[in-house]
Amino acid sequence: MIATYGHGTENDFVLVFDPNDEYSISTAQTAAICNRENGIGADGLIRIIKQNDKWFMDYRNADGSLAEMCGNGIRVMARYLVERGHVPEGIFAINTRDGMKHLRVPMSGDISVNMGKVQDESEEITASTNGHSWNGFHISVGNPHAVVFVENMEEVGALDLAPTVDPVQSYPEGVNVEFAQITGDHEIHMRVFERGSRETRSCGTGTCAVALAATLHLKEKLPAHWVIYPPGGRLEVSIDGHSNATLIGPAVLIKDVDISEFLLV
Repeated sequence: MIATYGHGTENDFVLVFDPNDEYSISTAQTAAICNRENGIGADGLIRIIKQNDKWFMDYRNADGSLAEMCGNGIRVMARYLVERGHVPEGIFAINTRDGMKHLRVPMSGDISVNMGKVQDESEEITASTNGHSWNGFHISVGNPHAVVFVENMEEVGALDLAPTVDPVQSYPEGVNVEFAQITGDHEIHMRVFERGSRETRSCGTGTCAVALAATLHLKEKLPAHWVIYPPGGRLEVSIDGHSNATLIGPAVLIKDVDISEFLLV
């Protein structure tokens, strides 16, 4: 089976075009495909299907677990649909486990996606790693996030293991943890450890969580606009007065890949 490899700010994915929803890719097969040692190597797998005549993003993390939404992944899927001629450039919708998302997709250049509401859960959390702990924010972007602010990103150290987040009962299905450093006027550098994956080069929903958390951290009011730099590149996040976020950034298709051998797992 031929699939496609692509990325959004180096958050990378394997895309399987399956409009008739014919293929069942198991948790183990997904993990084999995404394995960076002996697979294709990716942060997640996106099966592009149609449900009720609507495009749907069936997204799975690198370990095969289901995820509600992926802000970088949905842009890469949208780039695939336009570049491969399945949808004309312009504004169209993609359904996800977190509901319908509307995107503006030019033939080339940055893609914008309406991410929906970004919500402060009004709960102080603590994230700990490598002997350091920080208090922060519990933010929902359809999926759960713990955002903390650091004075210097070097404090965080290696993110080889998942950070510990308390209270653990607030995240029964795990949590994405963002470490953010405000480096300029509405500019942020960030790192993220994604549940079901590992430290990734970027996280679209994570940048939206960081944008809202930074606004709260500085005690500013909405609307807000932030330029955010994960290790993999540059993203922009705008949050309107009703807490609806728009994420803007690149998406690139790199190559087609054969995943047939990994479906034998």
